[in-house]
Amino acid sequence: MDDPVAEMVVRVAAQDRAAFRDLYSATAPKLLGVTLRILGTRSEAEDALQEVFTRVWLRAGRFDPEKGRGMTWLIAIARNHAIDRLRSRPPAAAGDSGDEIDAVPDSSVSAEGRLIAMGEAGRMRDCFATLEPDRADAVRGAYLDGLSYVDLAARHAVPLNTMRTWLRRSLLKLRECLDQ
Repeated sequence: MDDPVAEMVVRVAAQDRAAFRDLYSATAPKLLGVTLRILGTRSEAEDALQEVFTRVWLRAGRFDPEKGRGMTWLIAIARNHAIDRLRSRPPAAAGDSGDEIDAVPDSSVSAEGRLIAMGEAGRMRDCFATLEPDRADAVRGAYLDGLSYVDLAARHAVPLNTMRTWLRRSLLKLRECLDQ
């Protein structure tokens, strides 16, 4: 197995606490980037990240290294959890801007910066280049910006089921490319 993250997840499934610490150290910055990009505030992203790792500890036994890479599995958990948190937010009252501290820009390295540093961005960029531009934009909107199928269908002026098909086929094509 040439996927060190997958190896750690498999060890976590066996309740290996040292592997869990290693997994956290190796993946927390990237997963924080995912949650921060979706949720928008660092404090909420950090809270979400802790909940993500709780889920990883409890659900590591469900991970199958034959079906995909470990980091992909972790990003899916983080993304889905962040979107769930986003959707469960109460609607903002008119004129309610929230805390002023949340308006301060985050000067930390972005998720993309971490990917570049880890050498993953080049592979991902090459695989995205295999997609048609509108399909690639739809995947980015769904999985990086947290847009719903309805939002994406409206943005691209296609029926909802067409958008679902675009995303499903694009993800399959990306997985195939990344697994090579």
